[in-house]
Amino acid sequence: MVRHLLACFGKGGSKNEDGNGKSSGAVDSSGDGPVVVELFSSQGCATSPQAEVLISRLGRGDFQLEVPVVVLAYHVDYWDYMGWKDPYGSSQWTVRQKAYVEALKLDTMFTPQVVVQGTAQCVASDQDALLSTISNAPRFPSTGFKATFQRPTSESLQVSLSGTLRTKIDNNGVNVMLALYESGLVNDCPKGENKGKVLANDFVVRRLEKVCTVKGISAKKTVTGTVTLALWDGFNGDKCGVAVFLQNGAHQIFGSQSFLLPDDI
Repeated sequence: MVRHLLACFGKGGSKNEDGNGKSSGAVDSSGDGPVVVELFSSQGCATSPQAEVLISRLGRGDFQLEVPVVVLAYHVDYWDYMGWKDPYGSSQWTVRQKAYVEALKLDTMFTPQVVVQGTAQCVASDQDALLSTISNAPRFPSTGFKATFQRPTSESLQVSLSGTLRTKIDNNGVNVMLALYESGLVNDCPKGENKGKVLANDFVVRRLEKVCTVKGISAKKTVTGTVTLALWDGFNGDKCGVAVFLQNGAHQIFGSQSFLLPDDI
């Protein structure tokens, strides 16, 4: 879909939308695993800081939801022309958001946007809509991976996964995705829409890689895979974590879990 419009929304700027079409990939459709909440944000958007606060609170557990969550924040790059280049912005995350816009049949790419389980979305600065979308999201069993971490070089992190998906996967298949995120980021913003503000960001995705693709396997079959991630200047493992999730070709998410990095990384 051609990107018709870019928008920076405050509360009430967009309603929830559900993707249509039957889910494919996972056969099991119920469980008590976490819900994946993906924020699309930008330091160049005037209303994104409010959403970042909500997402940080959500990830800390401030709302005491009955539903566990895995929170990921992607900083898009299409507001960089507004006077401030987001230091965490990437065209990769813009492409990811565009895929959701197409899958959910939306006409507009906007920030701040939250996509929940790949099947519903709302304006991320609208607390009521955010919590309602999470509460109504489909849930699946959490994946049963064990993760091991190594530093092959000072500039890379290797993550190896081994375990069961705890969800039966049909022949349509799913991708096992791994995100490396960083929290506790603070930046002064001297230009742009947020000029003069101090911007705090948590759960910022720095790397996203496909570990493997699986098709036609039982919920108890062991799956293994390894990815090597390039690290950035100033990498601090104490501020980082890893999220793993299953996602099909229609961008629906089925199972997930998260890990903190070990102290010795």
